[in-house]
Amino acid sequence: MEQFQNDLLESVRQMKAGKAARTTVVTPTAAAEARAKVGVPQIAFAAMLGVSVRTLQEWEQGRREPSGAARSLLRIAQTHPQALRELMA
Repeated sequence: MEQFQNDLLESVRQMKAGKAARTTVVTPTAAAEARAKVGVPQIAFAAMLGVSVRTLQEWEQGRREPSGAARSLLRIAQTHPQALRELMA
């Protein structure tokens, strides 16, 4: 038990010193980036694109890829988020 406590204290010291044992870098998908630029929740963005929330979640999590037409809409959302907002208003 004493060894466990010592290891735990050492881990806390390392964290406070900014020494991470591992780092994870997450690269957002095109769908996640587009939604972030438009600045709306998943349910609203899915409605804007005409897809289900579940489909959008699959795209954002990288489990599925959007089709050609959906990919084009995502590019528009990324480059001109205001245009997409205006179309939906």
